[in-house]
Amino acid sequence: MNRFSFLVASLILSTSAMAQKVMTPELLWQVKKVSPVGVTKDKKNVVYKVTSTNVKTQEDTTKTYIISLAGGKASEIKEYKNLIEDTSVSKNGLKAETEEVKLQKVFGQDYYPEMDKSNVQIYNELNYRHWDTWNDGKYEHLFVTNSNEKLDILKDQPYSVSEYVWTPDGSKILYVSKKKFGVDYATSTNTDIYEYNLATKETKNITEGKMGYDNTPSFSSQGDLAFLSMERDGYEADKNDLIVRKGDIEINLTKNWDGTVGGYKWAEDGKKIYFNAAVGGTMQLFEVDVNFKTKKIPSVKQITKGQFDIAGLYSIVGDKAIVSKTDMNHAAEIYSVDLKSGALTQLTNENKELFDSIAKSKVEARTIKTTDGKDMLAWVIYPPDFDPTKKYPTLLYCQGGPQSALTQYYSTRWNFQLMAAQGYIVIAPNRRGMPGHGVEWNEQISKDWGGQVMQDYLAAIDDLSKESYVDKDRLGAIGASYGGYSVYYLAGIHEGRFKSFISHNGVFNLKSMYGTTEEVFFTNWDAGGAYWETDNKVAQKTYSQFDPSNPALLNKWNTPMLVYIGGKDYRVPMGQGQEAFQVLQLKGIKSRMVYFPEENHWILKPQNSVIWHTEFYKWLKETL
Repeated sequence: MNRFSFLVASLILSTSAMAQKVMTPELLWQVKKVSPVGVTKDKKNVVYKVTSTNVKTQEDTTKTYIISLAGGKASEIKEYKNLIEDTSVSKNGLKAETEEVKLQKVFGQDYYPEMDKSNVQIYNELNYRHWDTWNDGKYEHLFVTNSNEKLDILKDQPYSVSEYVWTPDGSKILYVSKKKFGVDYATSTNTDIYEYNLATKETKNITEGKMGYDNTPSFSSQGDLAFLSMERDGYEADKNDLIVRKGDIEINLTKNWDGTVGGYKWAEDGKKIYFNAAVGGTMQLFEVDVNFKTKKIPSVKQITKGQFDIAGLYSIVGDKAIVSKTDMNHAAEIYSVDLKSGALTQLTNENKELFDSIAKSKVEARTIKTTDGKDMLAWVIYPPDFDPTKKYPTLLYCQGGPQSALTQYYSTRWNFQLMAAQGYIVIAPNRRGMPGHGVEWNEQISKDWGGQVMQDYLAAIDDLSKESYVDKDRLGAIGASYGGYSVYYLAGIHEGRFKSFISHNGVFNLKSMYGTTEEVFFTNWDAGGAYWETDNKVAQKTYSQFDPSNPALLNKWNTPMLVYIGGKDYRVPMGQGQEAFQVLQLKGIKSRMVYFPEENHWILKPQNSVIWHTEFYKWLKETL
C-alpha cells in the first residue's frame, strides 16, 4: 500500500470511529430486552417478547414476535397461547396455578378490626420480611382446577410454592417448597420437592434427606425425573448438581464434575441432558449422558466455547438448543446452537441498529499471579478509542455475591461497556469465591471475606498498574453487595493505591448485618456463626479481623467515597450504608450518599438508573 492509500484508509477508519456514538446512561435504556417465550408445538418457530422502555414515562412496551428456527424475518403476533404448549395444564386437562392465600394475622386491623385507621404490623417469629417485601400473612399456594372444584393442595399450610410440574400421565403434580417456619425458615436452605397424588390427595417428600436446595424438577419424554440439588443445608452457593431418577435408581450426573450447574433441559429422546454453567469467566453449554442401565456417572462434555455467555437455555429441538447469548458489548439475543459442533446461529437481532452505531470496547482476558501462587483470570475492558500511548484512569470492579460468577454478562447497572465508554479502563478479576474455576476456588471465600480474596483484588490492580497506559495516580475501586463490602474493607488496607471508592448497598458492620438481614443462613455460613458465640473461633475471627467497621481499619480511612443506599433492601439493610457514610462525614472525608427510597438491592426504575449512572460518573470526575 502506498503512502497516499494508507492515509486515505486511515482517514476513512478515523471518520468511521468518530461517527460512532459511545454508550451513555440514556442509550443504555434504549437497549431492548429480548426474552424467549418458547418453541411452538410444531417445533418450527420460536416465540419471543421484546420490551422497550420509555425513560420519561418509565413505562414498558412489550411486543411478541415469532421467527423460524431456520432464521429469517420475525413477524409480530398478538396471541401465542395456542402456539405454545401450556405446561400448567395436565395431560387429562387439569389446570394448575399459584395464588396468594391469607393465613396469618399481621396488621393492626387483623387483630383489632375496629381500629380501621391503624398502621401496625405485629410479628411473633422471624421471616418477617424478605428481599424487598414485608410478610403480610399471605402464602403462595398451588391450586388444581377441574370443572367441579378448585383444590388448594397446601390448604392451611404456612408455606409457599415456588415452582411446579405435572407428571407425564397427569395423575400427580410435583412442587417445590421450603416447609419451614420462623427461625427454621430464616436459618435453612432446605428446599424440597413434593409429590401430590390427585387420586389419594396424599403428599410425599421425594427429596427427603437431601438437606440443601432441591428444585427445578422436570420429566423426560420417557418419564424419567431430573432435578437440581445442593448437598449442605445453609449454604446457598453450594455445588449445584444434576440428579436423575428412574424408579428406585438415582444418579448424580455431575458428581465427578468440578463445576456447578445453571439451567438445564432434557434432550428430546431423554438420553442426554444439556445445561449451562460458568467456566473460565464465561457461561457455556454442556451435555451429559443419561444411562440408567449402567448406572455409571458419566463425563461432562463442553459444547460451546468463546468469549461470551450462554446466558439462558430455553429449549432443545432435535439437534439444536435455543439459548440467549450476551457479551460485554451486546445485550441478550436469541441463538440456536448446533449440539454436535457447538456452532451458534443468531435468530433475533432486535438491537442491531443501536449496537452498530455504538463504538465497542476491547475486552481482554488477563492472567494474574496471586499472592499464594495461583493463576487468576481477570477481564480488562478498554475505552473504545483506546490508545496505548496515553494514560487512563482505571477502575477495579469488585463483584458481589460473594459467590456470583463474573462472566460476559450485560447489565443495566454494572455495565462495563458504559464504564469504558466514559474513558475508564476496568479490571474485573475472577477472584476467590467465583464459580467457573473449580469448586475449591469457589468455596475459598466462605469464612474468609477479608482474607485471600482481598489480596486477589490488590494483585489484580497492581498487575495492571504495571502497564504504561494505566495512570497509577487515578485508580478507583467500585462494587455492590459483597463488592460494596470489598470497597469498605479495601478502604482500610489499600495503602494509598486508590483515589476514589464507590460502594452500593455494601456490608459495612458485620454485627448489625447479622442482626437485620433476613436470610440468616447466609450470614451463619459465610461468617461461621453468630457474633455472640464467644467460643466459636471461626466466627470471632470474622467479626474482628474481617469487619470493615473495625476501628483498626476505620482509622486508616482517608479516601473519598460515594455511598449508594436502597431503602427497600432487606438483604443488606440501609443501615449499613448509613453507618459508613456517618463515619466518612465525622472523619471529614469527602463523601456523598445517594439514597433511593423505593429501590431494593438493585436499581430497577429507569429514571433512578439514569441518575445512578450520572452520579457515578460525576463522582469519578470529581475524585479521579
